[in-house]
Amino acid sequence: MALNTLNSDERLKALRAELARRDLDGFLVPRADEHLGEYVPANAERLAWISGFTGSAGLAVVLADRAVLFTDGRYVLQAAAQTDPALWQRRHLIEDPPPAWLAANARGARIGYDPWLFAEETLARYTEAAIALVGVGSNPIDAVWHDRPAPPLTPIADHPLAFAGMSVGAKREAAAARLREAGEDAAVISDPASIAWLLNFRGADVPYTPFGLGFALLHADAGVELFMAAAKVPAALAAGWGNAVSLSEREALPGALAALAGKRVRVDPAASPAWFAATLRAAGATVRPGMEPCILLKASKNPVEREGARIAHRRDAVALCRFLRWLETAAGRETEMSAAARLLALRAEGEGFRGESFAAIAGAGEHGAVIHYRATPESDRPIGSDETFLIDSGGQYPEGTTDVTRTVWTGPAAPPRAIAATYTRVLQGHVALARLAFPQGVAGAHLDAIARAALWSAGQDFDHGTGHGVGSFLSVHEGPVSISRAAKNVAIAEGMILSDEPGFYAPGSYGIRIENLLLVQKADFPEATKSFLGFETLTFAPYARCLIIAAMLTPDERAWIDAYHARVLAQVGPSLDAADRAWLAAACAPLV
Repeated sequence: MALNTLNSDERLKALRAELARRDLDGFLVPRADEHLGEYVPANAERLAWISGFTGSAGLAVVLADRAVLFTDGRYVLQAAAQTDPALWQRRHLIEDPPPAWLAANARGARIGYDPWLFAEETLARYTEAAIALVGVGSNPIDAVWHDRPAPPLTPIADHPLAFAGMSVGAKREAAAARLREAGEDAAVISDPASIAWLLNFRGADVPYTPFGLGFALLHADAGVELFMAAAKVPAALAAGWGNAVSLSEREALPGALAALAGKRVRVDPAASPAWFAATLRAAGATVRPGMEPCILLKASKNPVEREGARIAHRRDAVALCRFLRWLETAAGRETEMSAAARLLALRAEGEGFRGESFAAIAGAGEHGAVIHYRATPESDRPIGSDETFLIDSGGQYPEGTTDVTRTVWTGPAAPPRAIAATYTRVLQGHVALARLAFPQGVAGAHLDAIARAALWSAGQDFDHGTGHGVGSFLSVHEGPVSISRAAKNVAIAEGMILSDEPGFYAPGSYGIRIENLLLVQKADFPEATKSFLGFETLTFAPYARCLIIAAMLTPDERAWIDAYHARVLAQVGPSLDAADRAWLAAACAPLV
């Protein structure tokens, strides 16, 4: 995580010259592509190119006399390590939001933005702060990024019904029915994950997330217009979609929007580029703000996808448990990067593994306190004795997507009681959420405090959400539901898969996070007067026994942990060799 070697000074000078040529006083550079997703292709890494910061969320404001990088709590330390303080000021994205900063520091300035890279909801925050933004027809960074990579053209492939669980026709009809119920004629779908779900294909245009980049229009009659490079779409796949799905190059998109004049078109103001709404209004269409019609259907996994998630997690658990045993002898001979490589190699030996669901976060000691730490050859350090080691990783399988975090103590000495007590409080919050039952209709923001209560009782907290949605062989971070104080007011529904990952981070010292994935299911209360939901834990891996202070646990917490460990042993043990199985039996023995 060393300072990026790019010449940020020369790139800033080139961008400022281009802004002056366009009569702009500044420009907003988000970490985003035209689909506003977390993972972007190399040709859209504009924020990394201009600043050196490689995190998955952030925004830069480049003015004539200064440049400011805004990141959230996950990336504060990474931003400090990767940007030159002589060129870049750093601000907290939440505590000092860019609209407020601009209002205080650049009021009256002409600030440019790319309407393909911002949602309307995001732009509204600048309007509310009385910032006059100027939309640009082409991105000025692209004009000075002379060796910018070409857009990806990786072919997409069929996602068979055996994994998808629902035909393309049934999905189109289910999504179109939502438009008809709302009295709408069409909807913009700009999220490639939703398009991949709708048309039962997967791709490889971006790292870690198996979708192909494109846009779509869904019509109320269940017809779909797909805008994607024809070179990416195999003829047999397109033929299988039938006449209800048309394929056009992206250049045909403006004309297709113009053809919607007089129609009511749904556009997600929080997740679609502002370009769509502006273009539709200019064409004479009525823009109806609303969540795109696939997103809730995709988030609530069907029975085939639910069983697929169980299969994927059992396969993943074999590699993870083998890794955790191997990790016990890593201190003094392995590094963060070699440990992550070992886990990847073990996953690759398993059936159906298609790659990581994100780049593994492997942080030893003080690096574990960097919430989204990414080891590099410059920052990679040995895993030492008597320290914490945090490994957050996941895999992609045709059956599902995994995401799991474990924190271990490397020994051989016993951990300090303060660290063990903090680990135990994190585990208590993790367990509290996993065993929770709650009324149907509850949203993620209502559950967030459940996982923090034990930490709060000791004056501790963590600066990230407690949980996020997870896709089915799609994005490891999937909306619309999350478990956090900032979560949207969208009800948690049966079939959703959410992470459960409280933590604690002591900067410069250590980090702790424990994460399982949870499947939302009906809770059985025979005498209940309303419907309740609960969770099925999908992840199978033991917790760090030496970091658990059993005396801090309630009887119910202890019973849950013992029962969970018994399930881990039963599910994973038969797939391990004798030595790994013996290790797992000891790791999963009842707490004493």
